[in-house]
Amino acid sequence: MKILDKYLIKQYLQTIVFGLLAFTFIFIVIDAMEKLDDFIDNSVTTDIILHYYIVFAPEIIKLMTPVAVLFAALFTAGKLANLSELTAMRACGMSIFRFMAPFIWTTVFISIFSIYFGGYLVPMANKTKIHIEQVYLKKGINFTGSNLFFQDSKTRIVSIGFFDDATNIASRVSIQEFNPEDLTQMTSRIDAPKLSYDSLSSAWIAINAVERLFNGNDQTVTYFDSLKLNQLRFTPIDLTKKQRKMQEMNLTELKELIESQERTGNDPTAALIEYHSRFAFAFTSLIVVLFGLPISANKRKGGLAVQVGISILVTFIYLVFMKVSQAFGKNGAMDPLLTAWFANFIFMAAAIYSVYKIRH
Repeated sequence: MKILDKYLIKQYLQTIVFGLLAFTFIFIVIDAMEKLDDFIDNSVTTDIILHYYIVFAPEIIKLMTPVAVLFAALFTAGKLANLSELTAMRACGMSIFRFMAPFIWTTVFISIFSIYFGGYLVPMANKTKIHIEQVYLKKGINFTGSNLFFQDSKTRIVSIGFFDDATNIASRVSIQEFNPEDLTQMTSRIDAPKLSYDSLSSAWIAINAVERLFNGNDQTVTYFDSLKLNQLRFTPIDLTKKQRKMQEMNLTELKELIESQERTGNDPTAALIEYHSRFAFAFTSLIVVLFGLPISANKRKGGLAVQVGISILVTFIYLVFMKVSQAFGKNGAMDPLLTAWFANFIFMAAAIYSVYKIRH
């Protein structure tokens, strides 16, 4: 590695760290002001608030990384251009691609690390964040109605009001079986106030259950103090996962969720979009650097405020494209993989055009 490469990478990384700290601090301050009433109304103590923002910080850092990386690329290249250092480099025969190389390779490593950071570390922190919101801010809790409603097999639908993972007991349970030849025809239904898991026999036991068997217009009703249900495929671990939000799941758990939904005949579109988006968003930093770096390599007026403004504007436009594509994807209008990468494809095309214009 040449001395010049080390100099550029050092300037680039220093500005990224500064940008991340600054943008993260601003984000936390704004969020704290918005949640101030909630903290006061629920009498949340200072240590809990600090803990909340410590575990919230990884999610903010993930979101702010593309902004900080683009800001660092624009600021570093703009500074070199304004000080005529870039002019001197070009006078020595350095092409625009050779100048961009240290920035690109550094951003590639950042993007690869972002896959692990956003795919595993952020979900781990989100679990604690959501727990604090549920316990102390009373957010994200469903007090009424069915908490879980899923397809256990292609002919079986299960509804559970609440599942306590500490005792492995489900409350307000309904299990409906349908005719495999006519899925609109219900063949049986089991209702129970409680469903307990027997770990020795690896089977669910319905307490005070009512079983209804349907045969045309006739039905047979049977009451049980306890009814062993060996046919059920889900386990307590599966229910715990189903109660969790996708933002709490790491990449491995998301993959398992997708396979489970495909196996039971459920629609995995939302999970697929989330899974592919983790990879696509990790490479957002690389895409926006390829887009913005050639533009900032030209000497132009404007200082730090202009670089910040451009960074925020470009990232905002990217997020708009991302949200619009996700809306189409969740409605089934776009393939989940294309949905996740759509914004990146648009900005990559703009980046190629930007490099072409600078070259010519």
